[in-house]
Amino acid sequence: MTKWTSVLAATMLVLASVTCAFAARTDLVLGMVLEPPHLDPTAGAAAAIDEVVYTNVFEGLTKIGPTGEVLPGLAESWDISPDGKTYTFKLHTGVKFHDGTEFNAEDVKFSLERAISPDTVNAQKALFAKIDTIEVVDPATVKITLKQPQGGFLYNLGWGDAVIVGSESVATNKEKPVGTGPFRFENWARGSSITLVKNPEYWGEPVSLDKAEFRIIPDAAAAIPALLSGDVQAFPSAPVAEALDQIKADPRLKVVIGSTEGETILSMNNKKAPFDNKLVRQAISYALNREEINAGAINGLGTPIGSHFAPHNPAYVDLTGTYPHDLEKAKALLAEAGLADGFSATIKLPPPPYARQGGEVIAAELAQVGINLDIIPLEWAQWLEQVFTGKDFDLTVISHVEPNDIDIYSRPDYYIGYQNPEFNKVIGELDATVDEAKRKDLYGQAQKILADDAPVGFLFQLPKVGVWDAKLEGLWENTPIPANDLTKVKWTE
Repeated sequence: MTKWTSVLAATMLVLASVTCAFAARTDLVLGMVLEPPHLDPTAGAAAAIDEVVYTNVFEGLTKIGPTGEVLPGLAESWDISPDGKTYTFKLHTGVKFHDGTEFNAEDVKFSLERAISPDTVNAQKALFAKIDTIEVVDPATVKITLKQPQGGFLYNLGWGDAVIVGSESVATNKEKPVGTGPFRFENWARGSSITLVKNPEYWGEPVSLDKAEFRIIPDAAAAIPALLSGDVQAFPSAPVAEALDQIKADPRLKVVIGSTEGETILSMNNKKAPFDNKLVRQAISYALNREEINAGAINGLGTPIGSHFAPHNPAYVDLTGTYPHDLEKAKALLAEAGLADGFSATIKLPPPPYARQGGEVIAAELAQVGINLDIIPLEWAQWLEQVFTGKDFDLTVISHVEPNDIDIYSRPDYYIGYQNPEFNKVIGELDATVDEAKRKDLYGQAQKILADDAPVGFLFQLPKVGVWDAKLEGLWENTPIPANDLTKVKWTE
């Protein structure tokens, strides 16, 4: 080897080293507080299942995007009949399950018939209750006919409970999930971690990550050192409220505060005096200082709401100004209702800190307008028995975490006891409407009716506190559904 050959070889070695040094990482360790009981989203209600496998391992005909929008999934397109009852889905071709079997319309028929069968183990079987028939037109086309129009049908098909599974692998999906997604299941070390690896034969856009490990960290105190040491590079739902300032001060980490589907409300028993009087409910709404409640309940991390709708939803209407904090207005409304001297009531609080701590702040605020509350702490079982089931309460604080659940105010036997024919009409029309622009308008109407009628005190949306490496991008800011969608996640330099 000549001198110049040696120099050239050394130079090439240095360049290769520099290239490797600046190449973006392709592995990721995410922290999770709760370990899923198993890994089949069609056979369990635990959110932790979807947080690992939704969109990553399993896919549905549609998928829910980061702001709650409905996107194409295994179905590349669909047509809806004029009567809104028949959906014809055109499926992607060339799709394979991770075990090598081909995906086609027969798998869609199998999966949905399994979900609606009398002996189904699907935790959200009500989502599919309006399905009448499922017909395989050809391997790439499936026709689903409903018993009646259902405006939210495409959204329902995007839930983790509606993912498509193969008949050949369904029996073992709890332990070794087999889907069509961009990641394959590799390993589950019980009590420690779940590892996914890139699917090289994925039918869609390739993902940037080669490997993703979901690290189980049930001890909240351990989450902070894991993040600060870099052992865990992301904690999409981080239990670090007490150490938030410390984490924000670290330039290596990014703190992202988003919202969830958890509308936190001061529920009132609308069938019980004096809460059956709209003037009293409005007075309470004016007496609430939402900024103060937010600070006292969850360190100010919640997003204020003025109706029962998630701020990240495209159909959200900002109605937070409907009842600004105004003690004099509250007193005047109480006087108009014949309660100038105020009244006494109870507030039953379940265990979560947002409820216990928030309830104490609310009690102090309502006392300023003459409403004296007796605080009654309850355990979860007691709250479910007395409040939710027994409807034995005056006031309570609770977060409703189901997606798009504004319809609960139209349910005739719901614990809040609110009924408004105008609102019920809007919800009925919404359920039967498939046009997205019209649905958005109806959602807006429903939100405005609730904001004005004040059946409850609307407080804040539960926050999603995400912490991850500052060089990481693509993780969801909000949680429209339980998910850690890794399809757009990548490292930057």
